[in-house]
Amino acid sequence: MNVLVTGSAGFLGRRLTDALEARGDTVTAIDIAEGCDALDLFRDGHRRFDLVFHCAAVAPHRSAIDGRPLTVGAGNLELDSALFQWAARTQPGRVVYFSSSAAYPVCLQDGSHRDPLREHDTLIHPEQPDAIYGAVKAMGERLARLYRDQGGAVTVVRPFSGYGEDQSADFPFGAFRIRALAREDPFTVWGDGTQVRDWVHIDDVVGAVLASVDNDVDGPVNICTGIGTSMAQLARMFAVEAGYAPRFEFLADRPSGVTYRVGDPTRLNEIYTPKVTIEEGVKRALAQQPVNM
Repeated sequence: MNVLVTGSAGFLGRRLTDALEARGDTVTAIDIAEGCDALDLFRDGHRRFDLVFHCAAVAPHRSAIDGRPLTVGAGNLELDSALFQWAARTQPGRVVYFSSSAAYPVCLQDGSHRDPLREHDTLIHPEQPDAIYGAVKAMGERLARLYRDQGGAVTVVRPFSGYGEDQSADFPFGAFRIRALAREDPFTVWGDGTQVRDWVHIDDVVGAVLASVDNDVDGPVNICTGIGTSMAQLARMFAVEAGYAPRFEFLADRPSGVTYRVGDPTRLNEIYTPKVTIEEGVKRALAQQPVNM
């Protein structure tokens, strides 16, 4: 197929591009880091693609979400709205829209609820997503529904805490990897360490996305494991795997996000089951040399 990947140089985009090319697809890869802005294509482009993966995003990590909300909000809203206007004009075979677990209501993630988040839970309190990034992703899902109502084919996926051995230190897993490789002591963790996340390896994110496309899944569908691991637990996994026993220092004044975010993988497991455990992911990460992203 003739495939477009936006944000192709990013953590998700480059892995997805590799997987598509390995399948024999012809990939047009665009990324602002390589001098090609997706916004330019969306505003002026008329070429039709069989499949579109919209991975381009503005700083989708916690420090930027909390520290630069206007940049994150306005930038991602502009990208997503331009995507669907372009898609309505060019009518690609299918668009894959990457939403986020941040679209879920924060009232279901405050620690008092320990039930896995189900896809329809976004309807309970739609006015309470996680910060501006979650609000933009919730709006993107609404745009996707409108696009579908007009005859467009669109798959909406909600990745939870994606991670991998080459992830940027802007994200917890990547930061922990760098600290463990450097054998830092104290080993710092943002927040009090009790924040729980559903960690899903990037190989499984890609596998789940491609399975969703191959099965013509409209979604939304969670990309998750259903297993929660706290930041403190993850930090200790890294230290043990690295073979040292640091003192852990928890920085309560740094951005830490919601208390408990674990997804329900029931819908995903109908088409794909994640294969890489968080323990295996840590081992893989420490087997690699540091990458400065």
